[in-house]
Amino acid sequence: MGHIFTTEGTAEFCSRRGMLSFMEAGFQCASCGEWNVTTVDESAGGRQSYVEDCQVCCKPSVLRIEYDNSAQEFFIAAELE
Repeated sequence: MGHIFTTEGTAEFCSRRGMLSFMEAGFQCASCGEWNVTTVDESAGGRQSYVEDCQVCCKPSVLRIEYDNSAQEFFIAAELE
C-alpha cells in the first residue's frame, strides 16, 4: 500500500510501482446541479471517461474528461448514466 499526499490541489500516490499523479477537479451533477469535487488521474491520458456518483443526490454521472494542454487543466462534462 502507498501513501497519498497533496500539494497545491494535486494529490500524488506513492506505490511500489512508482509515482501516480492525481489532480483535484470539479464537476456539476447532471441530475441535481450541485458542485462535486473529484480527482483525475493525470497518468490515464488526455481523454478519460468513467462513472462517479454525486456526493449530494447519489445519482451516477458519466464523466467525460479532456485535458487542455494550452491551459494545462482538465475539462469535465457530466451526463446522467
